[in-house]
Amino acid sequence: MIKLLGAVLILVAGTLIGFQQASRFAERPRQLRSAAHALKRLETEISYGHTPLPDALARTAAASPEPIAAILRKAAQGISSAEGLSFQESWENAVAEEWRNTVMTGGERAVWLRLGTTLGISDKEDQSKHLKLALSQLKSEEENARDDQARYEKMWKSLGVLLAVLIVILMV
Repeated sequence: MIKLLGAVLILVAGTLIGFQQASRFAERPRQLRSAAHALKRLETEISYGHTPLPDALARTAAASPEPIAAILRKAAQGISSAEGLSFQESWENAVAEEWRNTVMTGGERAVWLRLGTTLGISDKEDQSKHLKLALSQLKSEEENARDDQARYEKMWKSLGVLLAVLIVILMV
């Protein structure tokens, strides 16, 4: 009876681990779409709304889903804080602190960090160009993420179950 209960628990745990890993592959394209929408909104705020950068970041964060909103909100707070951080420092701090809450990879992080080096130091047309460049890079990353999702999501689900079955067989 105890062996049966242990086998069931191992099967459940292995299946849950596999499904958790698979959900990361499903979540990545969604977060990349959210990031692209947030950057489009930020571009609109800067280019057409003539909104100052801290306010544009705060408004964009309010309209964006987590964890993208947390990055934007923290960057806006860093600029507005009494510490007197530059936009680049504030942006890099926000990305460094909040990135662990995303499922995005190093390629996407590099795009975000490069964007932080260019925003806030030029006129709105130049900032708009840099935002469009970041958008195109994120679209490319989103296509790669969808390919990875198609390739690996089902594999992780199956792998979790099969490894759990293997462990149960080895136990018996």
